[in-house]
Amino acid sequence: MKFNSDEIASVIQKEIETFESQMDVREVGTVLEVGDGIARVYGLSGVMAGEMVQFPSGAVGLAFNLEENSVGVIILGDYLTIHEGDEVRALGRLLSVPVGDGVIGRVLDPLGNPLDGLGPVESSEQRPVEVIAAGVAERQPVKQPLQTGIKAIDAMTPVGRGQRELIIGDRKTGKTAVAIDAIINQKNTGVKCFYVAIGQKDSSVALVIEALRKYGAMDYTTVIVSGASTPAPLQYIAPYSGTAMAEHFMFNGQHALIVYDDLSKQATAYRQLSLLMRRPPGREAYPGDVFYCHSRLLERSAKLSDEMGGGSLTSLPIIETLEGEVSAYIPTNVISITDGQIYLQPDLFFSGVRPAMNAGISVSRVGGNAQIKAMKKVAGGLRLDLAAFRELEAFAQLGTELDPVTQSKLDRGYRMVELLKQAQYKPMSVTDQVLSLFAATRGYLDDVAVTAVRQWEVDFLQFIHDRKADLHKQLTDAGDVTSEIEAGIRAAIDEFKRGYKPA
Repeated sequence: MKFNSDEIASVIQKEIETFESQMDVREVGTVLEVGDGIARVYGLSGVMAGEMVQFPSGAVGLAFNLEENSVGVIILGDYLTIHEGDEVRALGRLLSVPVGDGVIGRVLDPLGNPLDGLGPVESSEQRPVEVIAAGVAERQPVKQPLQTGIKAIDAMTPVGRGQRELIIGDRKTGKTAVAIDAIINQKNTGVKCFYVAIGQKDSSVALVIEALRKYGAMDYTTVIVSGASTPAPLQYIAPYSGTAMAEHFMFNGQHALIVYDDLSKQATAYRQLSLLMRRPPGREAYPGDVFYCHSRLLERSAKLSDEMGGGSLTSLPIIETLEGEVSAYIPTNVISITDGQIYLQPDLFFSGVRPAMNAGISVSRVGGNAQIKAMKKVAGGLRLDLAAFRELEAFAQLGTELDPVTQSKLDRGYRMVELLKQAQYKPMSVTDQVLSLFAATRGYLDDVAVTAVRQWEVDFLQFIHDRKADLHKQLTDAGDVTSEIEAGIRAAIDEFKRGYKPA
Protein backbone atom coordinates (compact mmCIF):
# COMPACT_ATOMS: atom_id res chain seq x y z
CA MET A 1 0.00 0.00 0.00
CA LYS A 2 1.57 3.24 -1.16
CA PHE A 3 1.17 6.61 0.60
CA ASN A 4 0.90 9.70 -1.52
CA SER A 5 3.35 12.22 -0.09
CA ASP A 6 1.22 15.17 -1.26
CA GLU A 7 -1.79 13.86 0.64
CA ILE A 8 0.26 13.39 3.79
CA ALA A 9 1.70 16.90 3.44
CA SER A 10 -1.76 18.45 2.96
CA VAL A 11 -3.14 16.60 6.03
CA ILE A 12 -0.18 17.78 8.14
CA GLN A 13 -0.61 21.31 6.72
CA LYS A 14 -4.32 21.30 7.66
CA GLU A 15 -3.57 19.99 11.16
CA ILE A 16 -1.01 22.76 11.68
CA GLU A 17 -3.47 25.43 10.51
CA THR A 18 -6.31 24.26 12.76
CA PHE A 19 -4.09 23.50 15.76
CA GLU A 20 -5.23 25.25 18.93
CA SER A 21 -2.71 25.60 21.72
CA GLN A 22 -5.41 26.20 24.35
CA MET A 23 -5.18 23.75 27.18
CA ASP A 24 -8.03 23.26 29.61
CA VAL A 25 -6.20 24.10 32.81
CA ARG A 26 -8.31 23.92 35.94
CA GLU A 27 -7.26 24.16 39.49
CA VAL A 28 -9.07 21.49 41.44
CA GLY A 29 -9.26 20.51 45.08
CA THR A 30 -11.04 18.01 47.29
CA VAL A 31 -13.68 18.58 49.96
CA LEU A 32 -12.26 17.56 53.35
CA GLU A 33 -15.37 18.36 55.42
CA VAL A 34 -18.70 20.09 54.86
CA GLY A 35 -21.54 21.33 57.07
CA ASP A 36 -23.45 24.41 58.30
CA GLY A 37 -22.98 26.31 55.05
CA ILE A 38 -19.19 25.99 54.90
CA ALA A 39 -16.71 23.53 53.38
CA ARG A 40 -13.02 22.96 54.03
CA VAL A 41 -11.18 22.18 50.80
CA TYR A 42 -7.72 20.73 50.27
CA GLY A 43 -5.69 21.53 47.15
CA LEU A 44 -6.74 24.91 45.75
CA SER A 45 -3.30 26.44 46.40
CA GLY A 46 -3.63 29.26 43.84
CA VAL A 47 -7.15 30.35 44.73
CA MET A 48 -7.65 34.00 45.71
CA ALA A 49 -9.77 35.49 48.50
CA GLY A 50 -13.33 36.08 47.25
CA GLU A 51 -12.84 33.87 44.16
CA MET A 52 -15.74 31.63 43.18
CA VAL A 53 -15.47 27.84 43.27
CA GLN A 54 -17.86 25.21 41.96
CA PHE A 55 -18.91 21.82 43.33
CA PRO A 56 -20.04 18.80 41.22
CA SER A 57 -23.69 19.36 42.25
CA GLY A 58 -23.60 22.80 40.56
CA ALA A 59 -23.54 24.69 43.87
CA VAL A 60 -21.07 27.56 44.02
CA GLY A 61 -19.04 28.93 46.90
CA LEU A 62 -16.65 31.74 47.78
CA ALA A 63 -13.09 31.31 49.03
CA PHE A 64 -13.43 32.91 52.46
CA ASN A 65 -10.45 31.71 54.52
CA LEU A 66 -7.04 31.05 52.97
CA GLU A 67 -5.16 28.79 55.37
CA GLU A 68 -1.81 27.00 55.15
CA ASN A 69 -3.10 23.55 54.23
CA SER A 70 -6.70 24.18 53.22
CA VAL A 71 -9.21 26.76 52.01
CA GLY A 72 -12.38 27.64 53.92
CA VAL A 73 -15.26 28.04 51.44
CA ILE A 74 -18.68 29.55 52.19
CA ILE A 75 -21.37 27.76 50.19
CA LEU A 76 -23.94 29.93 48.41
CA GLY A 77 -26.93 27.65 48.26
CA ASP A 78 -27.78 24.15 49.43
CA TYR A 79 -24.77 22.60 51.17
CA LEU A 80 -26.59 19.27 51.65
CA THR A 81 -25.81 18.36 48.01
CA ILE A 82 -22.04 18.49 48.72
CA HIS A 83 -20.18 15.49 50.14
CA GLU A 84 -16.75 14.74 51.54
CA GLY A 85 -14.32 13.79 48.76
CA ASP A 86 -16.12 15.83 46.06
CA GLU A 87 -13.94 17.59 43.51
CA VAL A 88 -13.95 21.41 43.74
CA ARG A 89 -12.74 23.66 40.93
CA ALA A 90 -11.78 27.31 41.01
CA LEU A 91 -13.68 29.41 38.47
CA GLY A 92 -11.17 32.27 38.27
CA ARG A 93 -13.81 35.00 38.65
CA LEU A 94 -15.53 37.04 41.32
CA LEU A 95 -19.17 36.70 42.35
CA SER A 96 -21.31 38.91 40.07
CA VAL A 97 -25.02 39.70 39.85
CA PRO A 98 -27.21 40.86 36.92
CA VAL A 99 -27.73 44.65 36.79
CA GLY A 100 -29.68 47.15 34.70
CA ASP A 101 -33.34 47.80 33.92
CA GLY A 102 -34.03 44.04 33.79
CA VAL A 103 -33.87 43.75 37.60
CA ILE A 104 -36.35 46.59 38.27
CA GLY A 105 -39.73 45.37 39.49
CA ARG A 106 -38.39 41.93 40.34
CA VAL A 107 -38.02 39.88 43.52
CA LEU A 108 -34.60 38.21 43.52
CA ASP A 109 -32.32 36.18 45.75
CA PRO A 110 -28.81 37.48 46.59
CA LEU A 111 -27.35 35.67 43.54
CA GLY A 112 -29.77 37.43 41.18
CA ASN A 113 -32.04 34.41 40.63
CA PRO A 114 -35.77 35.28 40.36
CA LEU A 115 -38.12 34.34 43.23
CA ASP A 116 -41.28 35.90 41.78
CA GLY A 117 -42.11 33.28 39.13
CA LEU A 118 -41.93 35.85 36.31
CA GLY A 119 -39.27 34.03 34.32
CA PRO A 120 -35.52 34.68 34.00
CA VAL A 121 -34.01 38.14 34.58
CA GLU A 122 -33.46 39.84 31.24
CA SER A 123 -30.09 41.47 31.71
CA SER A 124 -26.98 41.40 29.55
CA GLU A 125 -24.79 43.13 32.14
CA GLN A 126 -23.21 41.75 35.30
CA ARG A 127 -21.48 43.64 38.10
CA PRO A 128 -19.14 42.28 40.81
CA VAL A 129 -20.80 42.09 44.22
CA GLU A 130 -17.76 43.52 46.03
CA VAL A 131 -16.12 46.65 44.60
CA ILE A 132 -14.04 49.40 46.18
CA ALA A 133 -16.07 52.52 47.00
CA ALA A 134 -15.59 55.75 45.04
CA GLY A 135 -12.73 57.91 46.37
CA VAL A 136 -12.91 61.42 47.83
CA ALA A 137 -12.04 63.12 44.53
CA GLU A 138 -14.90 61.32 42.76
CA ARG A 139 -17.55 62.62 45.19
CA GLN A 140 -19.30 65.89 45.90
CA PRO A 141 -21.04 67.15 49.06
CA VAL A 142 -24.64 66.06 49.68
CA LYS A 143 -26.88 69.01 48.81
CA GLN A 144 -29.84 67.63 46.89
CA PRO A 145 -32.84 66.59 49.05
CA LEU A 146 -34.32 63.10 48.91
CA GLN A 147 -37.83 63.60 50.27
CA THR A 148 -39.14 60.74 52.40
CA GLY A 149 -42.67 62.20 52.52
CA ILE A 150 -42.63 61.90 56.33
CA LYS A 151 -43.07 65.30 58.01
CA ALA A 152 -41.01 64.51 61.11
CA ILE A 153 -38.03 63.29 59.06
CA ASP A 154 -38.05 65.86 56.24
CA ALA A 155 -38.37 68.68 58.81
CA MET A 156 -35.94 67.55 61.53
CA THR A 157 -33.54 64.90 60.14
CA PRO A 158 -33.58 65.53 56.38
CA VAL A 159 -32.04 63.00 54.02
CA GLY A 160 -30.03 64.09 51.00
CA ARG A 161 -29.16 62.16 47.85
CA GLY A 162 -25.94 60.28 48.54
CA GLN A 163 -26.46 60.24 52.32
CA ARG A 164 -26.49 57.26 54.70
CA GLU A 165 -29.19 57.78 57.34
CA LEU A 166 -29.52 55.02 59.93
CA ILE A 167 -32.98 53.95 61.15
CA ILE A 168 -32.51 52.49 64.62
CA GLY A 169 -34.88 51.21 67.30
CA ASP A 170 -36.25 48.18 69.12
CA ARG A 171 -38.26 45.55 67.29
CA LYS A 172 -41.81 46.55 66.34
CA THR A 173 -41.27 50.32 66.54
CA GLY A 174 -42.00 51.06 62.87
CA LYS A 175 -38.48 50.97 61.33
CA THR A 176 -39.54 49.14 58.17
CA ALA A 177 -42.64 51.36 57.88
CA VAL A 178 -40.44 54.49 57.66
CA ALA A 179 -38.28 52.90 54.94
CA ILE A 180 -41.29 51.67 52.92
CA ASP A 181 -42.94 55.12 53.06
CA ALA A 182 -39.67 56.63 51.79
CA ILE A 183 -39.72 54.17 48.85
CA ILE A 184 -43.41 54.90 48.06
CA ASN A 185 -42.63 58.64 48.09
CA GLN A 186 -40.06 58.20 45.26
CA LYS A 187 -42.89 57.69 42.76
CA ASN A 188 -42.41 59.89 39.65
CA THR A 189 -39.03 61.20 40.90
CA GLY A 190 -36.87 58.90 38.75
CA VAL A 191 -35.19 57.38 41.84
CA LYS A 192 -34.73 53.60 41.54
CA CYS A 193 -35.35 51.81 44.86
CA PHE A 194 -33.87 48.60 46.28
CA TYR A 195 -35.17 46.84 49.37
CA VAL A 196 -32.84 44.19 50.83
CA ALA A 197 -34.54 41.89 53.36
CA ILE A 198 -31.94 40.09 55.49
CA GLY A 199 -33.03 37.40 57.94
CA GLN A 200 -36.66 38.56 57.90
CA LYS A 201 -39.63 36.21 58.17
CA ASP A 202 -40.91 35.33 54.70
CA SER A 203 -44.43 36.38 55.76
CA SER A 204 -43.15 39.88 56.70
CA VAL A 205 -41.36 40.25 53.36
CA ALA A 206 -44.52 39.13 51.51
CA LEU A 207 -46.48 41.91 53.28
CA VAL A 208 -43.85 44.49 52.28
CA ILE A 209 -43.96 43.37 48.62
CA GLU A 210 -47.77 43.45 48.69
CA ALA A 211 -47.72 47.02 50.08
CA LEU A 212 -45.21 48.14 47.42
CA ARG A 213 -47.42 46.58 44.69
CA LYS A 214 -50.58 48.18 46.08
CA TYR A 215 -49.09 51.69 46.04
CA GLY A 216 -47.46 51.29 42.60
CA ALA A 217 -43.90 51.27 43.96
CA MET A 218 -42.87 47.91 42.45
CA ASP A 219 -42.64 49.66 39.05
CA TYR A 220 -39.31 51.18 40.13
CA THR A 221 -38.27 48.88 43.01
CA THR A 222 -36.22 45.69 43.25
CA VAL A 223 -36.59 43.43 46.30
CA ILE A 224 -33.63 41.23 47.26
CA VAL A 225 -34.74 38.54 49.70
CA SER A 226 -32.52 36.49 51.98
CA GLY A 227 -35.06 35.20 54.51
CA ALA A 228 -34.66 33.80 57.99
CA SER A 229 -34.43 30.23 56.66
CA THR A 230 -31.72 31.13 54.11
CA PRO A 231 -28.18 29.88 54.87
CA ALA A 232 -25.88 32.40 56.59
CA PRO A 233 -23.58 32.89 53.53
CA LEU A 234 -26.50 34.24 51.47
CA GLN A 235 -27.63 36.53 54.32
CA TYR A 236 -24.07 37.84 54.51
CA ILE A 237 -23.73 38.70 50.80
CA ALA A 238 -27.33 39.99 50.30
CA PRO A 239 -26.59 43.68 51.07
CA TYR A 240 -23.53 43.65 48.79
CA SER A 241 -25.62 42.16 45.95
CA GLY A 242 -28.30 44.83 46.36
CA THR A 243 -25.66 47.57 46.43
CA ALA A 244 -24.07 46.26 43.20
CA MET A 245 -27.47 46.45 41.46
CA ALA A 246 -28.10 49.97 42.80
CA GLU A 247 -24.57 51.19 41.95
CA HIS A 248 -25.16 50.43 38.28
CA PHE A 249 -27.68 53.30 38.18
CA MET A 250 -25.46 55.63 40.23
CA PHE A 251 -22.53 55.19 37.82
CA ASN A 252 -24.88 55.84 34.89
CA GLY A 253 -25.78 59.30 36.24
CA GLN A 254 -29.09 58.23 37.81
CA HIS A 255 -30.30 58.21 41.42
CA ALA A 256 -30.98 55.19 43.61
CA LEU A 257 -32.20 54.51 47.14
CA ILE A 258 -31.36 51.31 49.00
CA VAL A 259 -32.82 50.00 52.28
CA TYR A 260 -30.93 47.32 54.25
CA ASP A 261 -33.46 45.62 56.54
CA ASP A 262 -31.59 44.91 58.72
CA LEU A 263 -27.81 44.99 59.20
CA SER A 264 -27.89 43.49 62.72
CA LYS A 265 -29.04 40.21 61.15
CA GLN A 266 -26.28 40.44 58.54
CA ALA A 267 -23.71 40.93 61.34
CA THR A 268 -25.14 37.84 63.09
CA ALA A 269 -24.78 35.79 59.88
CA TYR A 270 -21.19 37.05 59.47
CA ARG A 271 -20.44 36.12 63.09
CA GLN A 272 -21.79 32.62 62.44
CA LEU A 273 -19.58 32.17 59.37
CA SER A 274 -16.50 33.55 61.14
CA LEU A 275 -16.93 31.31 64.19
CA LEU A 276 -17.43 28.24 61.97
CA MET A 277 -14.24 29.21 60.14
CA ARG A 278 -12.43 29.40 63.51
CA ARG A 279 -11.65 33.09 63.16
CA PRO A 280 -10.81 34.59 66.57
CA PRO A 281 -13.90 36.17 68.21
CA GLY A 282 -13.85 39.69 69.67
CA ARG A 283 -16.42 41.76 71.55
CA GLU A 284 -19.83 40.00 71.85
CA ALA A 285 -18.22 37.09 69.89
CA TYR A 286 -18.23 39.14 66.66
CA PRO A 287 -15.05 38.86 64.57
CA GLY A 288 -12.61 41.77 64.68
CA ASP A 289 -13.44 42.90 61.13
CA VAL A 290 -17.22 43.23 61.55
CA PHE A 291 -16.76 47.04 61.45
CA TYR A 292 -15.03 46.71 58.06
CA CYS A 293 -17.86 44.42 56.91
CA HIS A 294 -20.33 47.34 57.35
CA SER A 295 -18.03 50.26 56.49
CA ARG A 296 -17.05 48.88 53.07
CA LEU A 297 -20.74 48.37 52.36
CA LEU A 298 -22.02 51.80 53.47
CA GLU A 299 -19.07 53.74 51.98
CA ARG A 300 -20.40 52.74 48.54
CA SER A 301 -23.30 55.17 49.03
CA ALA A 302 -22.24 58.51 47.56
CA LYS A 303 -23.13 61.55 45.48
CA LEU A 304 -20.73 61.36 42.54
CA SER A 305 -19.00 64.44 41.14
CA ASP A 306 -20.34 66.03 37.95
CA GLU A 307 -17.35 64.62 36.00
CA MET A 308 -18.48 61.13 37.07
CA GLY A 309 -22.06 61.83 35.92
CA GLY A 310 -23.50 63.24 39.16
CA GLY A 311 -25.40 60.05 40.05
CA SER A 312 -26.17 59.16 43.66
CA LEU A 313 -26.85 56.19 45.90
CA THR A 314 -28.67 56.94 49.17
CA SER A 315 -28.87 54.25 51.82
CA LEU A 316 -31.22 53.73 54.76
CA PRO A 317 -29.61 50.98 56.86
CA ILE A 318 -31.80 49.58 59.64
CA ILE A 319 -30.42 48.36 62.98
CA GLU A 320 -32.48 46.62 65.65
CA THR A 321 -31.61 47.38 69.27
CA LEU A 322 -32.41 45.34 72.36
CA GLU A 323 -34.17 47.27 75.12
CA GLY A 324 -33.07 50.58 73.57
CA GLU A 325 -29.38 49.70 74.01
CA VAL A 326 -27.88 52.13 71.48
CA SER A 327 -24.38 51.66 72.93
CA ALA A 328 -24.14 47.96 72.03
CA TYR A 329 -21.37 46.88 69.63
CA ILE A 330 -23.13 46.78 66.23
CA PRO A 331 -25.34 49.90 66.81
CA THR A 332 -22.32 52.04 67.80
CA ASN A 333 -20.34 50.74 64.82
CA VAL A 334 -23.04 51.65 62.33
CA ILE A 335 -23.83 55.00 64.02
CA SER A 336 -20.17 55.95 63.56
CA ILE A 337 -20.24 55.04 59.84
CA THR A 338 -23.52 56.76 58.90
CA ASP A 339 -24.36 60.46 58.44
CA GLY A 340 -27.00 60.57 61.16
CA GLN A 341 -29.68 58.41 62.69
CA ILE A 342 -33.44 58.34 63.14
CA TYR A 343 -34.06 56.83 66.58
CA LEU A 344 -37.51 55.29 67.04
CA GLN A 345 -38.56 55.01 70.66
CA PRO A 346 -40.92 52.26 71.94
CA ASP A 347 -42.61 54.54 74.54
CA LEU A 348 -43.57 57.05 71.86
CA PHE A 349 -44.71 54.28 69.50
CA PHE A 350 -47.00 52.69 72.09
CA SER A 351 -48.43 56.09 73.10
CA GLY A 352 -49.61 56.57 69.50
CA VAL A 353 -46.87 58.94 68.23
CA ARG A 354 -46.05 57.45 64.81
CA PRO A 355 -43.43 57.73 63.39
CA ALA A 356 -42.08 57.33 66.94
CA MET A 357 -39.02 59.51 66.33
CA ASN A 358 -37.12 60.79 69.34
CA ALA A 359 -36.18 64.33 68.30
CA GLY A 360 -33.46 64.62 70.96
CA ILE A 361 -31.33 61.62 69.89
CA SER A 362 -32.16 61.68 66.16
CA VAL A 363 -29.83 63.75 64.00
CA SER A 364 -28.87 64.33 60.38
CA ARG A 365 -25.23 65.28 59.89
CA VAL A 366 -26.09 66.83 56.53
CA GLY A 367 -28.85 68.93 58.11
CA GLY A 368 -30.27 71.94 56.30
CA ASN A 369 -28.05 71.26 53.25
CA ALA A 370 -30.50 68.52 52.32
CA GLN A 371 -33.60 70.73 52.62
CA ILE A 372 -35.29 73.10 50.23
CA LYS A 373 -35.20 76.75 51.36
CA ALA A 374 -38.91 76.77 52.25
CA MET A 375 -38.55 73.82 54.64
CA LYS A 376 -35.41 75.34 56.17
CA LYS A 377 -37.35 78.52 56.94
CA VAL A 378 -40.42 76.92 58.52
CA ALA A 379 -38.69 74.04 60.35
CA GLY A 380 -35.36 75.60 61.30
CA GLY A 381 -35.71 75.40 65.09
CA LEU A 382 -38.28 72.61 65.21
CA ARG A 383 -35.96 69.83 66.44
CA LEU A 384 -34.65 71.91 69.36
CA ASP A 385 -38.17 73.10 70.20
CA LEU A 386 -39.47 69.52 70.32
CA ALA A 387 -36.53 68.31 72.41
CA ALA A 388 -37.15 71.21 74.83
CA PHE A 389 -40.87 70.35 74.89
CA ARG A 390 -40.09 66.75 75.93
CA GLU A 391 -38.03 68.07 78.87
CA LEU A 392 -40.81 70.52 79.85
CA GLU A 393 -43.38 67.75 79.62
CA ALA A 394 -41.35 65.59 82.03
CA PHE A 395 -41.06 68.58 84.38
CA ALA A 396 -44.79 69.35 84.17
CA GLN A 397 -45.63 65.79 85.28
CA LEU A 398 -44.29 66.71 88.72
CA GLY A 399 -47.50 68.74 89.11
CA THR A 400 -45.82 72.10 89.73
CA GLU A 401 -47.55 75.40 88.93
CA LEU A 402 -46.41 76.66 85.51
CA ASP A 403 -46.11 80.28 84.43
CA PRO A 404 -48.13 81.37 81.34
CA VAL A 405 -45.09 81.42 78.99
CA THR A 406 -44.10 77.84 79.90
CA GLN A 407 -47.73 76.71 79.65
CA SER A 408 -48.08 78.22 76.16
CA LYS A 409 -44.86 76.45 75.08
CA LEU A 410 -46.27 73.17 76.39
CA ASP A 411 -49.60 73.71 74.62
CA ARG A 412 -47.88 74.45 71.30
CA GLY A 413 -45.63 71.41 71.80
CA TYR A 414 -48.65 69.10 72.24
CA ARG A 415 -50.15 70.46 69.00
CA MET A 416 -46.85 70.07 67.16
CA VAL A 417 -46.52 66.43 68.29
CA GLU A 418 -50.09 65.83 67.09
CA LEU A 419 -49.35 67.48 63.73
CA LEU A 420 -46.21 65.39 63.17
CA LYS A 421 -48.17 62.14 63.54
CA GLN A 422 -48.63 60.49 60.16
CA ALA A 423 -50.42 57.37 59.02
CA GLN A 424 -48.44 54.64 57.26
CA TYR A 425 -48.40 54.54 53.42
CA LYS A 426 -49.45 58.22 53.29
CA PRO A 427 -46.31 60.19 52.40
CA MET A 428 -46.88 63.94 51.86
CA SER A 429 -45.51 66.24 49.19
CA VAL A 430 -42.91 68.68 50.50
CA THR A 431 -45.15 71.68 49.65
CA ASP A 432 -47.99 70.29 51.78
CA GLN A 433 -45.51 69.68 54.62
CA VAL A 434 -44.28 73.28 54.43
CA LEU A 435 -47.86 74.64 54.56
CA SER A 436 -48.75 72.47 57.60
CA LEU A 437 -45.57 73.30 59.51
CA PHE A 438 -45.92 77.01 58.67
CA ALA A 439 -49.37 77.06 60.26
CA ALA A 440 -48.13 75.25 63.39
CA THR A 441 -44.83 77.09 63.94
CA ARG A 442 -46.42 80.52 63.37
CA GLY A 443 -49.05 79.89 66.05
CA TYR A 444 -52.14 79.43 63.86
CA LEU A 445 -52.99 76.15 65.63
CA ASP A 446 -52.75 77.55 69.17
CA ASP A 447 -56.54 77.96 69.40
CA VAL A 448 -57.35 74.57 67.83
CA ALA A 449 -58.11 71.71 70.25
CA VAL A 450 -55.24 69.17 70.40
CA THR A 451 -57.57 66.33 69.35
CA ALA A 452 -58.78 68.35 66.32
CA VAL A 453 -55.30 69.22 64.96
CA ARG A 454 -55.00 66.36 62.46
CA GLN A 455 -58.48 66.93 61.03
CA TRP A 456 -57.74 70.68 60.80
CA GLU A 457 -54.62 69.86 58.77
CA VAL A 458 -56.51 67.57 56.37
CA ASP A 459 -59.25 70.18 55.83
CA PHE A 460 -56.74 73.04 55.47
CA LEU A 461 -54.69 71.22 52.81
CA GLN A 462 -57.91 70.29 50.98
CA PHE A 463 -58.89 73.98 51.05
CA ILE A 464 -55.47 74.97 49.59
CA HIS A 465 -55.70 72.35 46.82
CA ASP A 466 -59.29 73.29 45.92
CA ARG A 467 -59.30 77.07 46.35
CA LYS A 468 -55.66 78.21 46.34
CA ALA A 469 -54.08 75.95 43.73
CA ASP A 470 -52.12 78.89 42.26
CA LEU A 471 -50.50 79.61 45.69
CA HIS A 472 -49.61 75.89 46.03
CA LYS A 473 -48.03 75.93 42.55
CA GLN A 474 -46.19 79.18 43.30
CA LEU A 475 -44.67 77.66 46.47
CA THR A 476 -43.77 74.41 44.67
CA ASP A 477 -42.03 76.25 41.81
CA ALA A 478 -40.17 78.74 44.04
CA GLY A 479 -39.15 76.18 46.70
CA ASP A 480 -38.83 79.15 49.05
CA VAL A 481 -41.14 81.14 51.33
CA THR A 482 -40.59 84.64 49.93
CA SER A 483 -42.28 87.62 51.62
CA GLU A 484 -44.93 87.62 48.87
CA ILE A 485 -45.66 83.89 49.26
CA GLU A 486 -45.66 84.22 53.06
CA ALA A 487 -48.30 86.97 52.85
CA GLY A 488 -50.34 84.71 50.54
CA ILE A 489 -50.10 81.76 52.96
CA ARG A 490 -51.09 83.93 55.95
CA ALA A 491 -54.09 85.34 54.03
CA ALA A 492 -55.12 81.81 52.98
CA ILE A 493 -54.93 80.52 56.59
CA ASP A 494 -56.95 83.51 57.85
CA GLU A 495 -59.59 82.94 55.16
CA PHE A 496 -59.75 79.22 55.95
CA LYS A 497 -60.05 79.81 59.72
CA ARG A 498 -62.88 82.33 59.26
CA GLY A 499 -65.07 79.82 57.47
CA TYR A 500 -63.87 76.67 59.28
CA LYS A 501 -66.35 74.73 61.35
CA PRO A 502 -64.81 71.64 62.98
CA ALA A 503 -66.82 68.47 62.44
